[in-house]
Amino acid sequence: QITFGSIFLGKVPVHEEVHQCAGQIYGYKGCIRDFQVNHKELFIIDEALEGRNVENCNVPICDYHPCHNGGTCTSDEENWYCECPKLYTGKLCQFATCDENPCGNGATCFPKSRRDAVCLCPYGRSGILCSDAINITQPSFSGTDVFGYTSFLAYSTIPNITFYYEFRLKFQLANHHSALQDNLIFFTGQKGQGLNGDDFLELGIRNGRVVYSYNLGSGTATIVSKPLDLTLNVHVIHLGRNLQKGWLKVDDQRNKTVTSPGRLVGLNVFSQFYLGGYREYTPELLPKGPRFKNGFQGCIFDVEVRTSLNQGFKSPGTPEGHPNSGRSVGQCKDSPCSLIKCRNGGKCIESGSTVYCDCLTGWKGAFCTETVSVCEPEHDPPHLCQQGSTCVPLPGGYTCHCPLGTTGTYCEQG
Repeated sequence: QITFGSIFLGKVPVHEEVHQCAGQIYGYKGCIRDFQVNHKELFIIDEALEGRNVENCNVPICDYHPCHNGGTCTSDEENWYCECPKLYTGKLCQFATCDENPCGNGATCFPKSRRDAVCLCPYGRSGILCSDAINITQPSFSGTDVFGYTSFLAYSTIPNITFYYEFRLKFQLANHHSALQDNLIFFTGQKGQGLNGDDFLELGIRNGRVVYSYNLGSGTATIVSKPLDLTLNVHVIHLGRNLQKGWLKVDDQRNKTVTSPGRLVGLNVFSQFYLGGYREYTPELLPKGPRFKNGFQGCIFDVEVRTSLNQGFKSPGTPEGHPNSGRSVGQCKDSPCSLIKCRNGGKCIESGSTVYCDCLTGWKGAFCTETVSVCEPEHDPPHLCQQGSTCVPLPGGYTCHCPLGTTGTYCEQG
């Protein structure tokens, strides 16, 4: 409704004089995402002169039942989260928890078995228990590990990229095979609700080509490069956007351009700037445009951004060049396995800065130095004592101590 040259969204204030045709005037109840007048986009909050009783639009993510393993979804005005049962953890309650967490310095504990844990190290830490400090100048990312996590760095939200931005970066692939996978290089967007229409900006590799996409709220614009020259050791990317028009230049390839659909010209993103992967890497929580299935495999470095032609390029982060957090990120060309000696045939496995020993059957422990008892659940083959009985190891095998009311070699008889 329009009066005295002003535009009101939702409901006219009670002190304004409005001609009422019939009945009572009711205010709008719901969400307004984009607002245009004469083909010009108005930013509902930033350009408003005043308002009352307006809150952030709460997307009912819990209606999608995202929690696994009996977790309960709870949401408020800003966030949503899963309340997990005792034996599970993770953003979606998708992981079994560590009963006794031996990991230090804020590492993520993941159960390798019922008895052994793997410590997924935070940014700046390495080692079996993430107790070793490391200096990272050229981050190395390991993609998606066997536990379903990606290595990543998270920087503070990049300001002032609504209408214009330019990014420059270099990357080195772990191997030729990694170029053919579906790998995320960087992402920033609206909160991870996974809805079609969310604004986002992302860069990745798919089938040996660099893929650059952005959505201003009225459709996704995408540029796909020519196939990468895999004889090059280091690849260079320069990309940008001015209003609806975006461009991408990869190595010595020609500059490619695209114009986003619709009439919207502003990129409204609120998340942190993620490099190499995503914090809780579940692609269904990313907007429908990117959904890269894996984290990056290799090194990403010299990342710079500017939001005006009159500015110089700067590294992301606050302070500049410093991430807020990260996981399983190592130093390029360094191998944490060079410092680890697994015993009894165990194999050292490294994932960025995360390192652990994969033990042969019959061995356990951080360095595969402990034998697996015949009565332990990890023993192969498992013992045959029936539920409720007690397995007791013997020099030549084991015996079953039966509860009252049962008998037999394995307490299988009533």
